[in-house]
Amino acid sequence: MAVDPIKVCSLSDLSTDQGRRITSVSPPLAVFLTVSGEVYVLDDVCTHQDAALTDGWVDDCFVECPLHMSRFDLRTGAVDSSPAERSVRTHRAEVIGGEVWVTLSEEAPNLPPGVRSGA
Repeated sequence: MAVDPIKVCSLSDLSTDQGRRITSVSPPLAVFLTVSGEVYVLDDVCTHQDAALTDGWVDDCFVECPLHMSRFDLRTGAVDSSPAERSVRTHRAEVIGGEVWVTLSEEAPNLPPGVRSGA
């Protein structure tokens, strides 16, 4: 079953130094804009412990969790630095007419222990 894209924000709502949290879906999304102008979308939860990645630090194409400094690749969701061991689920982003549209992944989210998805 195909998933229809959803509009999550305007491109002008994004900055290159911090992600934007979208709470209209569960788990929430983290939308990131890189200095090269690319937009990436991940689940906004560290897979190690319940922390919002949008509260973390963005460096190039990586985001660092604010709790224990796990790093995730914005492009793939892959873990770049422990203590996290599982990747963060990614979603497909497309900018159309200055608006960010996201096609949600159909894969199950990699949530930390004790956290459940409302979806």
